[in-house]
Amino acid sequence: MKTIITTSIFCALLQTTHAEEGLKDVPGKHLDILRDGKAFARYMYAYDKSTNGTRHNTYKPFLHVMDEEGKAPITKGPGGKFTHHRGIFLGWSRTGFQGKSYDMWHMKSSEIVHKEFLEQEVSEEATLVKVSLHWLTPDDTVMIDEVRTFTFHHTDKDAHLLLDFHSVLTAPTDDVNLNGDPEHAGMQYRPHNDVAGNKSAKYLFHKEGANAKADRDWPWAVMTYKLKEKFYTVQHMNHPGNPKGTRYSAYRDYGRFGAFPTAKIKKGESLTLQYRIRVQSGEAAERNVYAAQYQNYIKN
Repeated sequence: MKTIITTSIFCALLQTTHAEEGLKDVPGKHLDILRDGKAFARYMYAYDKSTNGTRHNTYKPFLHVMDEEGKAPITKGPGGKFTHHRGIFLGWSRTGFQGKSYDMWHMKSSEIVHKEFLEQEVSEEATLVKVSLHWLTPDDTVMIDEVRTFTFHHTDKDAHLLLDFHSVLTAPTDDVNLNGDPEHAGMQYRPHNDVAGNKSAKYLFHKEGANAKADRDWPWAVMTYKLKEKFYTVQHMNHPGNPKGTRYSAYRDYGRFGAFPTAKIKKGESLTLQYRIRVQSGEAAERNVYAAQYQNYIKN
């Protein structure tokens, strides 16, 4: 059985039917994605610039991965080591627009703002959440109009989270240049801040001898980290349709890792980015296991 909810009826039904079927909203703050009545992911979409503190906490939306009890995130939020690193997130430190460069990574003056929920779809196989986001200059000009879709698959019983991340970035008013470097741009995963203290992050690549600082266009990278005596392993997968020349940052012992593409978007045109994130409990398996997971991703 499948339930589809569009924007016009979303608010009225979310707290009732959907709370049982896989979504639970705390209006203006976050949306929980549920499995067996527990949140396994949490979309953080609050936006409040009434004070410097609230702006700092809400200057970009991101996705938390929650623990097995659905009570606490295993990813990082505001504060800690590099406060701008937050869960599963997207940004570029050098975003060119109308002759200026905007830092859509550290977010010192610009913001990425959740505008509305466009669609929710809940079934036994997957939960889909589609949102509209605006990437704003300091004077609130929309430089990027983004439609971001999260598809949470329920068919992989061995995965704590199996997420397809799909982003369509449109330049509505002028050309946009997405740039930066592998440390400060792209689609990234940041584990809980405690990992910065225990320095437990370890990496596995798609082939022996792979060099993250020199190679381009990896299919995937894997990171394992320890949190409160538990291990989690994350596979970050790069769709072959993404921009060529993509570099992976996958070597920091505090665990922030992900894919960095560069791209130019002409006025009125769009760029599509696609990634898969798979999180499992426990330490990493053999390389061939992740090669098979990647093939499952790209064949669908």
